Amino acid sequence: MFERQIGIDLGTVNVLVYVRGKGIVLNEPSVVAVSTVDGKIMAIGNDARAMLGRTPETIEVRRPMKDGVIADYLVTEAMLRYFITKVCGRLQILKPDVMIGVPSGVTSVESRAVHDAAIQAGARAAYLIPVPLAAAIGAQVPIAQPSGNMIVDIGGGVTEAAVISLNGIVVSASTRIGGNRLDDAIAAYIKRKYNLIIGERTAEEVKIQIGSAMPLENELTMEVRGRDQVAGLPKTITVTSSEVTEAIAENIAAIVTTVREALEKTPPELASDVIDKGMVMTGGGALLRYIDTLLTRETGVPCSVAENPLECVAVGAGLALEHYDILRKSLPPISKS
Repeated sequence: MFERQIGIDLGTVNVLVYVRGKGIVLNEPSVVAVSTVDGKIMAIGNDARAMLGRTPETIEVRRPMKDGVIADYLVTEAMLRYFITKVCGRLQILKPDVMIGVPSGVTSVESRAVHDAAIQAGARAAYLIPVPLAAAIGAQVPIAQPSGNMIVDIGGGVTEAAVISLNGIVVSASTRIGGNRLDDAIAAYIKRKYNLIIGERTAEEVKIQIGSAMPLENELTMEVRGRDQVAGLPKTITVTSSEVTEAIAENIAAIVTTVREALEKTPPELASDVIDKGMVMTGGGALLRYIDTLLTRETGVPCSVAENPLECVAVGAGLALEHYDILRKSLPPISKS
């Protein structure tokens, strides 16, 4: 029966699926390859990501999620169906109950789209949970107490900062800047400085290998291959970590501003709790070097990165489904349209 309770982190960059009693069973890119000839789906997940930037004209690789919400409904539904089938098996005698993380600032139309897509994809019942709440549960933050806990989730498309108390979000702030924007900024910087055009996979690789929110004492370097904009031929250059820090500085500043906004809105009693406990960072962006140090310096609030920050939202969504009776009042209602 546990097989039938699933938590899903439907992210802009990755989809993670948590199954009760088993933990994280699936972590694949939220990428779909679609035929431009007849609109049929060619590949989903890892297979589709391998095609990024390498497809002929007849195949288009899409990210159906943008900024944490559905940008392409039919493709998202097909992607969800593929992942649910992969986890539950093709012969679904009992359909699963699904809890999906959505950004806390989504509109009722956007949340309705996620709910409907999950039902169409084969869920028996679909519930939605705000990402910061799911991240807090997944990071094992004690949210049931009358005490303020701050979560900063830096995802692929959205960064959200929220203060949580008594199983609910008290204040939150979000910006549609996340890991993807950092990748874009790195690609734009390399194009501007070196006249070299690189793909999004390469830009992401640069961010992971040598990216840092603050200058490093021992500078890192990496060889980057791309196409020379002037000559039009393949070319290799060496990029340093300080260049990457410079490239992403503006976006990192916007993330810091979002965290500040949430802190400014926090009631005084909860603010003192947050200063005592510090804030917990989740999401893939939390893995960027020294981002926690930078946030501590800019806000004066101690900052730590959760264990397995990438998995927190999916784990939290699954655990929230297990304790649905307790959390029901804190979850957003789904408008019947």
